[in-house]
Amino acid sequence: EKAKLLRSQPAQIVEPKGLLYVQQREFAVTTPKDGSVSILGSDDATTCHIVVLRHTGSGATCLTHCDGSDTEAEVSLIMSSVKSFSNATGYGRLEVHLVGGFNDDRQLSQKLTNQLLRAFDLQPDDVHLVTFCVTELNDREEKDIHFPIIYGIAVNVKTAEIFPATFPEKGPDEDLRSAHVLTGATLTNIYDAKMEQLHIGPYFWRPFPHVDFWLEQDDKQILQNLSTSPLAEPPHFVSHIRSTLTFLKEHPFPSRSLFPDRKPRIYKKNEEGLWEQVCSGKI
Repeated sequence: EKAKLLRSQPAQIVEPKGLLYVQQREFAVTTPKDGSVSILGSDDATTCHIVVLRHTGSGATCLTHCDGSDTEAEVSLIMSSVKSFSNATGYGRLEVHLVGGFNDDRQLSQKLTNQLLRAFDLQPDDVHLVTFCVTELNDREEKDIHFPIIYGIAVNVKTAEIFPATFPEKGPDEDLRSAHVLTGATLTNIYDAKMEQLHIGPYFWRPFPHVDFWLEQDDKQILQNLSTSPLAEPPHFVSHIRSTLTFLKEHPFPSRSLFPDRKPRIYKKNEEGLWEQVCSGKI
């Protein structure tokens, strides 16, 4: 029922004010008391799933964008992060919402759905599955090609409302954060809710292999080789990958060019509700 309702809603455009955008292999957790962030969101999920975990007592809410790289460890991580904000609350329950994926040829979505269900099932705490809009329940077919219906969602931390969404702004540091994923990152917490600060890095990677070769390829080659689902990607996928590869080419040694002092790049929301860098780091 929840899936039906979600699928029937058009995607809302979420402006950057009060938004914390979560990329692939990132997560963020906050509470309704947060004065800076009122919406957590993520999109561009094709075979990936977006997971929202919320404690109904404390209102602590976590959003993450999972790609199946290490599902069991990731679920344990988001569970402990939400529980750390909910320990003092004697009432309430943990609720999970799973959205994303479709009937892809390689059945990567189905595999991820199964991994997530199993990982939540293995948790010592009771977790109630409230929204299940994944894989075949999020699939549409057009001329024999399958696509996801919903690519992105947002959650309002104050009201707990979840809705399909797109995000014109995916910053700050969109290329840096994507580069971190492309070079094999593990799931990273990007937000300090107590300080109301976004922390990016410090990230380190080795020079990306054959970066010049990839940048010379045409769009079709990039789609075929760097996507898990070439036919279902959103239109900006290739330009996004090119931009990330260019960033990796410009920064083969991030410890020198991006994080010379080994400190994260820190952002806070300004009076307009937009991210502003607080200190250290250059780009």
